[in-house]
Amino acid sequence: MSGKPVRAKSLSVEDRQSMILDAVTPLLIEHGQGVTTRQIAQCAGIAEGTIFRAFDSKDELLRAAMDRQLDPEPLRLELAALDRHRPLEERVRTMVTLLRRRFAQVFALMTAVGQVGRPHTHDVAHEFTLLLADVLAPDLLRLTVTPERAAQVIRMIALAASVPHITAGPVFDDDELTALILYGILGSPTPPNATL
Repeated sequence: MSGKPVRAKSLSVEDRQSMILDAVTPLLIEHGQGVTTRQIAQCAGIAEGTIFRAFDSKDELLRAAMDRQLDPEPLRLELAALDRHRPLEERVRTMVTLLRRRFAQVFALMTAVGQVGRPHTHDVAHEFTLLLADVLAPDLLRLTVTPERAAQVIRMIALAASVPHITAGPVFDDDELTALILYGILGSPTPPNATL
């Protein structure tokens, strides 16, 4: 038998683009628009020329990377897939985790790179509030506010907790934020006759 090496199957343009986009995001956060195609190629484990077989220019690559990271569809799918039969506390914690991950990534990219790519033209915030409300709806009788209002509160807290200059001081973890959302800072309303 001959020991001739088997050549790896070549990637489609879409697969090559996806592989490069996977590599470029952390580099964009670290280096911003100053990232070089050499750095991208090294991180992706490819020759620098391979980048230009997948993208016409570095600018096109940066726009594609930002479009991919700012695309709300993956988060929409994750939230829509939440099991409405799980306990409310688990669903709220998962919402907090998913939203914080999304907000942190977007803020890190926007801080490092600035505005690149096309802004979304529809009201993503309202759409996500409705989606979160739908996930909360099975527990309507447990909520002290409408599911839409609860969803708005969850989004606001997750957003604020994802912006470093807003959360000056100790970092909040997802469990602490979930408890604050569900139980507030008092745990329950103070009875009117209670002495403080």
